[in-house]
Amino acid sequence: MYRTPTRLTRLTVTWLTVTVVCFSLLAKSNTVEAFDLVEVERGRILAKANHYLDAEPETVTAAVCERSAGTPHDFYSEGDYWWPDPEKRDGPYVRRDGETNPDNFVAHRQSMVRLSDIVGTLASAYLITNEDRYVIAAVRHLKAWFVDEDTRMNPSLLYGQAINGRHSGRSIGVIDTIHLCEVARGTKVLGKSDAFAADDLDAVKDWFRKYLTWINSHEYGLTEKVHPNNHGVCWSLQAAAFADLVGDEEVLTWIRNQFKTVYLAEMMNREGGFPKELSRTKPYGYSLFVIDAMAGLAQIASTPESNLWTYQLPDGRGMPLGMKFIAPYIKDKSKWPYGCDIQFWDQWPVRHPCLLLGGLQLDEPKYIKIWEKLEADPTTFEVLRNMPLRHPLIWTLVPTYRLSLQSRIR
Repeated sequence: MYRTPTRLTRLTVTWLTVTVVCFSLLAKSNTVEAFDLVEVERGRILAKANHYLDAEPETVTAAVCERSAGTPHDFYSEGDYWWPDPEKRDGPYVRRDGETNPDNFVAHRQSMVRLSDIVGTLASAYLITNEDRYVIAAVRHLKAWFVDEDTRMNPSLLYGQAINGRHSGRSIGVIDTIHLCEVARGTKVLGKSDAFAADDLDAVKDWFRKYLTWINSHEYGLTEKVHPNNHGVCWSLQAAAFADLVGDEEVLTWIRNQFKTVYLAEMMNREGGFPKELSRTKPYGYSLFVIDAMAGLAQIASTPESNLWTYQLPDGRGMPLGMKFIAPYIKDKSKWPYGCDIQFWDQWPVRHPCLLLGGLQLDEPKYIKIWEKLEADPTTFEVLRNMPLRHPLIWTLVPTYRLSLQSRIR
């Protein structure tokens, strides 16, 4: 009976908390006069949300690739950097690191990116307006993807990142579902509305619970879980988003430890960079990708007792150092000393979430100033597939400790 007033109270308190944090934070510095995230996002989000109100769902069943070994309900993708062998016309594909094959099947990835944008946008619009029409529109897509028998996606990823002539699917394909992170975050926001029927919400959560179990038990998921570069971080980012939605504290505890003992202790160097990414043929893009994933992970998995944003190893490695390393190169890419990416160099940077979240959590207004000047809605698919966090309101206005930023008020 009293669910709606409670929801409104929580959202209002959280909204005011973030606004106070933003203004209090930026009052310390003359580099930014004022910052209100809700107002920054309002025009962009509501324009997109109104466009999406009548959008029809498009799940994995809408496109089938004849090369897939799965069913119409199985997600399918192909390795980005694998090409036909010029010396063996019908032979297995060969790798050309960093060079994306334009003939790959990408329809399922595009549909998942679209879903992420629709749910993230509509959830953000609900936070701004408290209007249930945005919830109703989003639920239509969530049910199509995760509940309805005719259109739902199987909660597994056996056929991701396939390679023609070599593999019908690979463990690294798990990274493709990184775009479900904002779907999980959006579901958490939307679930506060009475317009999201309890049975439907439970059914969507059940899908995420099953998929979380799959990536934490199948050999593909277990291989990704300990992958020693951005893939491992992205496994944890996904697992954290799904675990937070369904209340799996055991998974979140493991992730917090992994963040400290592996992602910082083994993967970050003394300057705050990530050598595994810097050694790639796209060192700039991969460095941006991994620090954004680290930022999202710190935002979800932190607790009052274990704040991953402020945690540092004895030698100083931590998120503050990681942001100190990357931020100057986002502000001025011309100073990047590690060489240009072999593809899509000109399309970076965009509005990277590490800048906004790092600016708020680390009391660094200069990061927010950089963030505000960058493109909020990139259109290049290469950028979109490497930008799974594009809706900052659902990362800062979800009514939980992890995202309310209450601990940052001075």
